[in-house]
Amino acid sequence: MNITLKVNGSSHSVRVDPRMSLLDLLRERLGLIGAKKGCDHGQCGACTVLIDGRRANSCLALAVATDGSEIVTVEGLMEGDELHPLQAAFIEHDAFQCGYCTPGQLCSAVGMLGEPGPSAVTGDLREDPGLTPEEIRERMSGNLCRCGAYVNIVSAIAEVAP
Repeated sequence: MNITLKVNGSSHSVRVDPRMSLLDLLRERLGLIGAKKGCDHGQCGACTVLIDGRRANSCLALAVATDGSEIVTVEGLMEGDELHPLQAAFIEHDAFQCGYCTPGQLCSAVGMLGEPGPSAVTGDLREDPGLTPEEIRERMSGNLCRCGAYVNIVSAIAEVAP
């Protein structure tokens, strides 16, 4: 099938097998290797990208389903030579160790900051307490870090959160 999508601001028209995942399209066909293939089952979040502004596990998204969509990967977070504020905060807070999960953590955090709150950890869902550390941990729970850099990840996100 032929699909057209915009990835990190550039339009791409590609022919794909209807069974190809968005992750495989990004890595194997477009050479964007930031999103990682961790579990390939949507359980670890290493492949998280933004599809039309919403975070998604690219290993579960079929490439054909993203026809006409705008995709942002970790490679597209920078504005020119300027790091995204979350990228700068991750560096400042040492929010990574091996770095394997970092692209997915960053894309997930960018998407999460644009989502309305509160989540299930808030006692009264009629009140939005803002992005407390508990709220950030809950919202980022789909992104695993095998090294255990969670404390620094939460600190980095909290610094950038509105």
